[in-house]
Amino acid sequence: MISLSAVLGIAAIALGLVLSPGPNMIYLVSRSILQGRRAGLYSLAGIGAGFLVYLTAVTAGLIAVFTVVPPLYLAIKLAGAAYLLWLAWNALKPGGESAFTPRPLPPDPPRKLFTMGLLTCLLNPKLAILYVSLLPQFVDPARGHVAEQSLLLGLTQIVIALTVNGAIVITAGAVAAFLNKRPAWLRVQRYLMGTVLAGLAVHIVTQQTATA
Repeated sequence: MISLSAVLGIAAIALGLVLSPGPNMIYLVSRSILQGRRAGLYSLAGIGAGFLVYLTAVTAGLIAVFTVVPPLYLAIKLAGAAYLLWLAWNALKPGGESAFTPRPLPPDPPRKLFTMGLLTCLLNPKLAILYVSLLPQFVDPARGHVAEQSLLLGLTQIVIALTVNGAIVITAGAVAAFLNKRPAWLRVQRYLMGTVLAGLAVHIVTQQTATA
């Protein structure tokens, strides 16, 4: 139903986004370093619930976007490409900060950790744009079952995000100590991520221009 290229494309975007410093990563790293791995995992569970909320909403709404308002779909695709370019610039520009130097946070109980993880995810602009503007780039109406394609692609993103974030939670302390002593590694990560995101944006714009 979905092509291998679509799966690889959304996987590349998901990996680039999850490795870029943002609200989710900063919150998870802060909790993991200051309150331990268990707190980080409670927070990650809340973030995972937020992913599912977004995926459910977008899966239900993409059909209307494709079938009723084609110009809006075009605008969403171009907005998604523009957002990737913006992320690429933020990754490549000098002076970027690492998520592994988090702000201090007071200890919280498990229920609050889960709730704060959920709210952090739902209020994360990267996730909103990912599901509204970027996921449609890889859905092909000609293959049918738009909602099912969206669901499978969204689940691909969720698996990648939770796997990478889970690894970050488990290794946050060691990674923070390693990277803070090796700023060159942070620059390499930023440049690599920025190049991948920029390449994906150019591909999206070129593909859209050819089919417009």
